[in-house]
Amino acid sequence: MTESLRFPAEWEPQSAVLIAWPHLDTDWSPRLVDVEETYIALVDAITAFEPVVICVIDDDLQAYAEARLSSARVDMSRVRFVEVGYDDTWLRDTGPIALVGPNTDSSKLLDFRFTGWGGKFEASRDDRLIDALCERELFSASERRQIDFALEGGGIETDGAGTLLTTWRCLHERHPQASRTELTHKLCEWLIQDRVLWLEHGHLEGDDTDAHIDTLARFAAEDVIVYQACDDVSDTHFLELQAMAEELAALRTRDGRPYRLFALPWPRPIFDEGRRLAASYANFLIVNGAVLVPAYGDPADARAQAVLAEAFPGRSIVPIPCRPLIWQNGSLHCITMQLPAGVLS
Repeated sequence: MTESLRFPAEWEPQSAVLIAWPHLDTDWSPRLVDVEETYIALVDAITAFEPVVICVIDDDLQAYAEARLSSARVDMSRVRFVEVGYDDTWLRDTGPIALVGPNTDSSKLLDFRFTGWGGKFEASRDDRLIDALCERELFSASERRQIDFALEGGGIETDGAGTLLTTWRCLHERHPQASRTELTHKLCEWLIQDRVLWLEHGHLEGDDTDAHIDTLARFAAEDVIVYQACDDVSDTHFLELQAMAEELAALRTRDGRPYRLFALPWPRPIFDEGRRLAASYANFLIVNGAVLVPAYGDPADARAQAVLAEAFPGRSIVPIPCRPLIWQNGSLHCITMQLPAGVLS
């Protein structure tokens, strides 16, 4: 079966998007009202294109979320709740990484270790999330494989055709004793890839993931990469993101051509009590027929949407207010995990 499986690109057909509802026992507690508004806007946007599966910790939270969403006139026929425990809501890093087969009834869920981004935070329930979801028969048609290796979904990006894009900083931090050759071999074996493109540069202040690729550079097609640029020479990110842009320009597609590159604009610095927050437009989410784009209340929001409209022709471009999310060091892509077609029971 493994030979027929592959790691699909995010733009391929999806059965749903998986999220977890924030609540008072998560890190969102001090600013829960603002964060809930983002989640309501997100669910409303996703359900215009496909279903949403929402993790909740108990019946009370489900009833509350249902009431909030219903009052916002969200299409509840496309919302499904599942009761499960979780430490936080960053499902890009704790949710399943799905491999799919040639038929919609064949798939495998990869359950990597989640260590709280290298032991920075408590993550015991998050590390058991996929197991708990499987117990709820959310993925009854899918085989599950546990892999004793720390890897987060936000740290890898695929073109769906065997090319993986990632950053050396993140993988090396998680596995400092492993060589690049060893890590390349493991990633290719587990994720059914035949090559890995490593970026040496790229890091955002306020990012505690050690340079996840989904804040920096993303595939939009097999020959297209969208990336977060910085054109402000006075900004502390300028040299690092310029170096990353040069790396991307040097990469080649499978047939030896340069990638078509789309540079996302740089928003003005956003601070919270003196701390710089990681506002990246590269943290967008692709759903069936649309691209959902972080919006930060910045003049660059509109320019970012225009860039993505060019990179994803034929898809609707939908802004989602994400300023509340970056307070906790992530954005739109970080709180979601798409479920490819055929994965959801």
